[in-house]
Amino acid sequence: MPLFPCKTCVVGGVRIGHQHPLAIIGGPCVLESLELGLSVGTLLRDACVRHGLSYIFKASYDKANRSSIHSARGPGLERGLEQIAEVRARLGVPATTDIHEPAHAEPAARAVDLLQIPAFLCRQTDLLIAAGRAAAKHGRAVNVKKGQFMSPAEMANAIKKLREAGCEQIMLTERGTFFGYGRLVNDFVGIGDMMELESVKGARDCVPVCFDCTHSTQQPGQAEGGTITGGRRERTPLLARAAVAVGVHALFLEAHPSPPSAMSDAATQLYIETVPELLRQVAAIHGAVKPL
Repeated sequence: MPLFPCKTCVVGGVRIGHQHPLAIIGGPCVLESLELGLSVGTLLRDACVRHGLSYIFKASYDKANRSSIHSARGPGLERGLEQIAEVRARLGVPATTDIHEPAHAEPAARAVDLLQIPAFLCRQTDLLIAAGRAAAKHGRAVNVKKGQFMSPAEMANAIKKLREAGCEQIMLTERGTFFGYGRLVNDFVGIGDMMELESVKGARDCVPVCFDCTHSTQQPGQAEGGTITGGRRERTPLLARAAVAVGVHALFLEAHPSPPSAMSDAATQLYIETVPELLRQVAAIHGAVKPL
């Protein structure tokens, strides 16, 4: 029996699952400029090619869930999607972005290959249904981040909602759970449970699972009097290596040329120049644990 068998999730030309290369979903947190997206995306794409990894470009057009009302939001729906689509075309890779409102699902599905549902919104039925319908209509996929308040088993409901909407290209992402002492805690037993989510119920058609190794180092409300999320980016490589050893099918990470000056997640984004070495390491680990 292969390690954590699952259905393949097809994202553009990338196939994600236990029989496929480890997929990297990465880019800057928010698309501060087209030039930033192209430079970060090019470096990540080329590093993935060198190490036999698949690559999906990620950037946000709007950060709608910031701690402070004064936090930067991004370029907005129309201009942001245009720029993400341009990065996608110029780099020749699939792309993803997060959506926060049902009305955003259709325009986003026309521009990107993978619709991302933020963790805090993973129970929002209208958002999941809209994403599922738009994905089915345009041949896209949906990635649902598990809420910090959700158990692995509860994520079966998100899968069911998407399937009811006609979407079959589905994946889940783990990004840590709140534990009550100023940081997120990663439950690797729970990750294993999520990778076998449907199999446990007898359906034997579980979906691929991604691990978000940068957001998992967040320290919610721990900076500037609780108005900004803190983080420990130095622990990201540790978590990434551990998750790949567990057998996840994809890694999600955010990177920036100068994280301290980034518009969002300044405490958790990786320095872009450090990412190629991390990808070399996780590629080696994936090769060691990849099922036959």
